[in-house]
Amino acid sequence: YDAVFSDLVQTGIRNMIENLDVVRRLVNNLLQLKLGGATREVARFTVNSTIGVAGLFDVAKEGMGIEQSNEDTGQTLGVYGLGPGPYLVLPFLPVTTVRDGVGMLADTAMNPMSYFIPIGASIGKKATDVVNERSLNLDKFEHVEESVVDLYSAVRNAYLQRRAAAIKE
Repeated sequence: YDAVFSDLVQTGIRNMIENLDVVRRLVNNLLQLKLGGATREVARFTVNSTIGVAGLFDVAKEGMGIEQSNEDTGQTLGVYGLGPGPYLVLPFLPVTTVRDGVGMLADTAMNPMSYFIPIGASIGKKATDVVNERSLNLDKFEHVEESVVDLYSAVRNAYLQRRAAAIKE
C-alpha cells in the first residue's frame, strides 16, 4: 500500500475519511458541553467540504488554523463517569475497552454514510482507513516494536493512559 500510494494520496484519503466523521465529533462535543469544539467542527466541515474539495484537503487546519477536536462516544461515557472495564484485544478490531467498544458501536451508527452505502462498502472504508493510517505511521510502529520487551503491555498501558488523558481534557 505504501509503495503504491504516495504520502499525498494517503493524506488525502485520511482527510476525506476524517471529514465524514464530523457527526461523531460534533455530537460528542455537544454531549460533553464543549461548545467551542462543536463550533470548530461545524466550521471545519464547511470549509473542508467546499474549499477542501469534499474533504480531500484539510484547508481548515492548514490554511486557517482550525484544529479538529477528536471526541468520541467512549470519551463521552467516561466523562459521565462510566469506567473503562476490561481491556480487550479482538480479531479484526483495534484494541479497546468495554466502554470504548460500546462507544465505537455508537460512533459507527453516527456515520451518515453507513445509511446510504452497503455494509460491504462501509467495511471497505474502515479497512482502507486502518491500512492507510498504519502506512502513514509505519516508522512509528516499527520503532515501538524494536524498543520494547513486552509489546502487549506497552500497547495496553499506552492505550489506557491515552484514553484517560483524553477523558480528562
